[in-house]
Amino acid sequence: MLNRVGLIVRALAAALLVLVFTRCAAADEKRLPVPAVSIRAGELIREDMITERNFDQNALGVAMFVEGRQVLVGRMARRALLPGQPIPTNSVEDPWTIARGAMVKVVVEDSGLSIVTYGSAMQSGAPGSLITVRNTDTGVIIRAIVQPDGTVKVADGT
Repeated sequence: MLNRVGLIVRALAAALLVLVFTRCAAADEKRLPVPAVSIRAGELIREDMITERNFDQNALGVAMFVEGRQVLVGRMARRALLPGQPIPTNSVEDPWTIARGAMVKVVVEDSGLSIVTYGSAMQSGAPGSLITVRNTDTGVIIRAIVQPDGTVKVADGT
């Protein structure tokens, strides 16, 4: 009878040890979104392109990776993203409103006066980004801020 009690105690202790070990191992893992398929640079990321995978905390190192799917969906890949690999935060960006080489409406506003002209975008840009634009009439290169409606507003000082 005493041997059985000892055996039961040992079995319970072993089960508890296994449970604690698996909990500690799970605490050292981090669940991150990863591409389910290859995503090319410039491609918009859709929900069906993303899955999740567990990574060992120590294996990730000091790099910063995207931690949520909601951060990825609807954004654009800046470089190729490989299936099953964590996605660095600097590898995705907001989709461009203006593509390089596109004709854009350039707006200059000052003291209630508004001047509109057209230019050629020398860079691609998302709303809020500062890009360079060549004025099609004069050839002068100006810096302008991309607006959500696809126009650019001349930045102060240019």
